[in-house]
Amino acid sequence: MVKQILKKIIIIVLAIIGFAIVFYFLFTNFYPSFGGEVSKARKLVYQKSPQFKKGIFNNHKAVPKDLNFSETLKLSYTFLTTKVPNGRPKKDLKVHKLDPAAVADYAKEARLVWYGHSSFLLQLQGKTILLDPMLGKVAAPHPLLGEDRFNKDFPLAVEKLGTIDAVLFSHDHYDHLDYETILKIKDKTKQFYVPLGLGVHLEAWGVSKDRITELDWWQETHLEELTLVCTPAQHFSGRKFNTTQSTLWSSWVIQSEDENIYFSGDSGYASHFKEIGEKYGPFDIALMECGQYDKMWPDIHMMPEETAQAGIDIKARKIMPIHWAGFKLALHDWTDPVTRLKVAADKLNLPILTPELGAEIKVKDSINTTSNWWQGL
Repeated sequence: MVKQILKKIIIIVLAIIGFAIVFYFLFTNFYPSFGGEVSKARKLVYQKSPQFKKGIFNNHKAVPKDLNFSETLKLSYTFLTTKVPNGRPKKDLKVHKLDPAAVADYAKEARLVWYGHSSFLLQLQGKTILLDPMLGKVAAPHPLLGEDRFNKDFPLAVEKLGTIDAVLFSHDHYDHLDYETILKIKDKTKQFYVPLGLGVHLEAWGVSKDRITELDWWQETHLEELTLVCTPAQHFSGRKFNTTQSTLWSSWVIQSEDENIYFSGDSGYASHFKEIGEKYGPFDIALMECGQYDKMWPDIHMMPEETAQAGIDIKARKIMPIHWAGFKLALHDWTDPVTRLKVAADKLNLPILTPELGAEIKVKDSINTTSNWWQGL
């Protein structure tokens, strides 16, 4: 009797496991938001990159290997069961609205507009550029798999944007590269600039190859009078378990004759910041990752104190914290990044910008968009 019961239990467990495997295979291979996969032919091309070894992209500094299955389960359990009292704002964040006509006709000094998290509208030298435009509701492949973002509205709905001269992506994680956003902007965007491999996702979503420029670290390209440089970061990539590190991750330098901007993407603290600062600094403004950190993954996301030091290393005249005020992807209070960064930056005499979502940020101006707007929210 006991043996029969155990046999039935084993059969049921195996059936559940089998169903889960089949479901995962079908979901990840046929649901479009997972994007494309790097082909063997492309991998042969990427072998020319110093970053591409043993079939995947790598950081210059060795970082801990991926978590094993038991560690992943433990981390997932911790994340789901740990209550963070101030993990997200009590209400949706206020957003300053932009006038569509004013954006389309903008021809003044270089400016940035923050959309929350790591997404920006950049206008300089008559060009309209988007940085990591993730304008979806959740940072996940499906709405049921993630928490809503902190802002329901945006400074300007992407549908109301006119022609976009360029879109830059730092890597392919869901809080930076969003399927629904690409569908909305792909037909109005002249050119996409991405690190090696990321183009496979854009191609899978209907962007033609001729409108995708893939770059390796330290490679430069030009958008008329602008220089775009794909620079290093210490992170990883992947939109499903079997594609981890199949595409490269990066930061970006954006230069005109008058402006110099640094966009960090996602990165742990490492020596590449000093190297970039020496080669391309000083920067009028550096948009620096500061958020979604934890002691469990110290090599792929900076602590706020490291963000401040990275701002010094990069030779930034002022920095702005990004990768916060958008999504709850870690176990810290949602205001912890900016609170700690302000203290650390003050000790280093490093100017810091803390604008509200949608507020205009003049690239060359001294600090004019700083307030403690998050307090009490």
